[in-house]
Formats: sequence, structure tokens, C-alpha cells
Amino acid sequence: MIQPANRMNRLSSSVFAELAEKKRAKVQAGQDIIDLSIGSPDLPPPQSVRDILSKEVQHADQYGYALQETEDFQTAVADYYKQQFGVSINADEVLQLIGSQDGLSHLALAYLDPGDYVIAPDPGYPIYAACASLANANLYTIPLHEENQFMPDFHRIPVEVVKKAKMMILNYPGNPTAALANKAYFEKAVAFGLEHNILIVHDFAYAELVFSQDKPLSIFHIPDAKKIAIECNSLSKSFNVAGARIGYAIGYPSYLKPLRDLKTNIDYGVFLPIQKAAAYALTYERPFLDKQRAVFKKRRDVFIRSLHENGWNVRVPEGGMFVWAKVPASYSSLSFALKALEHGVVVTPGSAFGEGGEGYVRIALVQPESSLKVAAQRLIEAVE
Repeated sequence: MIQPANRMNRLSSSVFAELAEKKRAKVQAGQDIIDLSIGSPDLPPPQSVRDILSKEVQHADQYGYALQETEDFQTAVADYYKQQFGVSINADEVLQLIGSQDGLSHLALAYLDPGDYVIAPDPGYPIYAACASLANANLYTIPLHEENQFMPDFHRIPVEVVKKAKMMILNYPGNPTAALANKAYFEKAVAFGLEHNILIVHDFAYAELVFSQDKPLSIFHIPDAKKIAIECNSLSKSFNVAGARIGYAIGYPSYLKPLRDLKTNIDYGVFLPIQKAAAYALTYERPFLDKQRAVFKKRRDVFIRSLHENGWNVRVPEGGMFVWAKVPASYSSLSFALKALEHGVVVTPGSAFGEGGEGYVRIALVQPESSLKVAAQRLIEAVE
């Protein structure tokens, strides 16, 4: 048998796939299951976006290679950042991605050599650790603790790691922690990157799911951020087009060039009708984002209230589409997830996001309020 590359030994099998298999067995056995494991939006995109996509796919000239982003898409992203976040960027500072995970994984290949370090949060989205493995680079994880609002302390990173680090990944609103960073924290991150010549990569995929009155905070609110940072964003969670796979990276063209050069050897761009629909959404469907945010805030409130009223005092998330819930001390993350599944609810064990996630489960708010109320009651039964 031909053996796979050694780097594959460092990639764990997806816990999401394992949970999906267990869920499938339960469903086939006739059990009613509420799946709150994966952050895939259950709501549709705006009708106008679907209409444009439907119209454009009928045009015979739309099926060639896109090769790269259209000028309309770049301009739409720049306008969206100005109007939505109050951040000025130029169109040539936009690189289209096939979803933000595309950018996060391929940035490591574009920048890291064996022996280099990538610094990533723990717990963190699995691609942060996987990208180091794919690039044959070293991973150093910085722990996130609830008592510190899930903000890593840069000054606790060993000097020998800092010297060899070339990239550091941050993520706010956080997945899985649902934490938010303030401007002062981003100022520290940018200063750290500039001082040590480390590329700061901010995963901003949940930008539009912030439940306070404050505007979502891009790292580019910090004046010097463009000197050292790239921000990845996506339309998946904001406009509910996760399966269409379209996102973008923002940064100085010189920082984006290695990733652009790599992608020209890997893919041929995003399907043109999807680009057109995405550009329209960014330009004309911003009111949709307010409605979407209100839906998820209401879901959060209904679900959290149901848990709190029954004695499980989980932390109230400030943003994102997840509840990061500490499990009772008698359970591990996995054992609680399996117990929840027995009660008809699929959640993700926190250990899937790194050692720092042990003791928690991630619960995605991707069902209507009525289903979330039922799920909360079932989870309470699992806790008892």
C-alpha cells in the first residue's frame, strides 16, 4: 500500500465528520435529532442575491475561468469596509478567496518554511493548527482563558518562539469562544507584530454578528495595522452563502502577493455568477445584515434564558453564532457531547478546538427559536 505523506499524520480526523456519522445512525434509528454542531447558516441568502445568481448562470459566457477577482468585487469590498466598519481600503488591497478558510490555510504555505513558527490561539478553529502541519512548520499555541476574556497574553510567548515566528493568527468575534476584542487589544497585537516582524492574520469571519451597540472592530481600525496585518473575511456567515465559497483577504498588495501567486498555481478563481451576486450583496444588501444580526441575538437570548432558568449558567456570548458552554465537572468535553447526543442534541466537544477547549462544548445557534428551546431542555436533562 502506498503511504500518505508524513504531514498527514499531524492532521486529526474531523470531529465534525465523526459526529455526523453518529448523528446519521441515530436518525436512521428513528430518533429526533437537533444538530447544533456545525456553524453552517440555516437561513437563506437575500432573495436579490439568489435572483442574480439564478439569472447569471443562464448566460453562456459565464462559464470560463474567472482566474481572479473582478474589479466590481474588489470595489464592492472596499465600499463595504468604508460604509460598514468606517475603514478605508483600496480596491487593490483586496484578494478574493474561495472562502476565508482558503486564505487561512494557504497563507501558511505562502509564508512558512520548515522551522518557522505560526502562533495560534488555543482553543481555536482547527485550520489554525492544520495550516502549520500543511506547511511543515511549527505550531505554538497561546492559551485563552475565560478569566482573561479569552485574550492571549503575547508577553508570555517564549523568546525563542518569538524569534522564529513568522505569522500569528487572531480571531474576533471568536470561534469557538465567541469573545470580542477591543481596540486597545488590537493595538497591542499590532505593536507586537511590528516589534518582532510577525505577520498578524486576523480571521474576521463573524464580523457581522456582534450583539452590542458597537460597530464590529476590524484590525484595520488601528492606524499602523496595514504595515503588518492581513484580515480574512467571508460572506458565508454574513450573507448565508457558505456553500458558494467566497471570501477575501485584505492587506497591502505586497503582503497579499505571495498568497496570490500561490493561488494562481492552485485554483482558477470563483465562478463569475457567484462574484456578481457577492458584489451586489456587499453593495446593496447591508440592511439585510441588521435583520440577520437581530435574528441571532434573539436566538442567543432565548437559548441562554432557557438554560439559565434551569440552572445551567453558561456564559452569554458577545458575538458570533456560538455558545461556548462550560460542562459540569463530572464530564469531559467528549463525554458530555456523547451524552447530549443520547438526548437528541448534537454539540461539538471543546477538545476539537485544542487542549484549551477541554471542559467546554460549542453550541451553534443554527436552528429556529422553537428548536433551540427544545434543545435547551434536552441539554438540561443531559446535565442532570
